[in-house]
Amino acid sequence: MKLHELRQPEGAKHKRKRRGRGIAAGQGKTAGFGTKGAGARSGRGGNLYFEGGQLPLVNRLPYRRGFRNINRVSYSTVNVVDLNWFEAGTVITPELLREVGMIRSPKVGAKPVKILGDGEIDRALTIEGCSMTANAKDKILAAGGTCPE
Repeated sequence: MKLHELRQPEGAKHKRKRRGRGIAAGQGKTAGFGTKGAGARSGRGGNLYFEGGQLPLVNRLPYRRGFRNINRVSYSTVNVVDLNWFEAGTVITPELLREVGMIRSPKVGAKPVKILGDGEIDRALTIEGCSMTANAKDKILAAGGTCPE
């Protein structure tokens, strides 16, 4: 079977109701809108926010406090313990972290990389082009590595 040979099974597609086309059509006279009232008049529908005088849903929900910082920088993060995967003396760059799959940003430079201080490191590594926490910096320097100021 090929895609162009696919057909819907019998009865899967219903014909739409042609409302207000006389009693023989089964939806004549009031056309399923009931008798009188705003819902039966022309231009029916109205304001989606209005709930018939009931307190609208958006007013019943709690107010969302605070604000969204438009200048927030989102980082790709790597923990110090993950850097033990590399050989001693390796130069760690965002490009290298992307190649080995430690960061997932689709292209290098999309998100800056930040090294966090979780875990311990036991080898001397050179870090370039990454920002880091003070804790991570202390651990890398203590292991004999170098990092930018």
